[in-house]
Amino acid sequence: MSYTVGDGTVVLALAAGFVGYVHVKHQSRRKRLEIIHQERLVAMEKGIPLPEFPLEPARDPRPDPNNVMPILGTVLFSLSVGTMIVFYLTLKAAEHGFWVLPLPFAFLGVGLLTFHFLKRDAGR
Repeated sequence: MSYTVGDGTVVLALAAGFVGYVHVKHQSRRKRLEIIHQERLVAMEKGIPLPEFPLEPARDPRPDPNNVMPILGTVLFSLSVGTMIVFYLTLKAAEHGFWVLPLPFAFLGVGLLTFHFLKRDAGR
């Protein structure tokens, strides 16, 4: 397989964008810490007590991990059933056997939903 100059340019542009993003993020964090340090020095000179602030802002709380399994199970099940219906309706008669290809994903979705509800009922 041969790559063109355009492919290389795209890779370089993506790499440069990533490096630029990391650099800007680092510079803004450093500038913020520098400002906090200067404010603390001025407050210490004046004798003003400052409350302790975290150096990093608080991150958004993570979503409830108990909701991940039923959501993933529902998505897998609904997408695979929809794909099976589309395969069954659109494929020619000689290829009708391919409608079962998404069946493992449907079983995986049903298994995740079942596991979630059985685990939830066992905790009562």
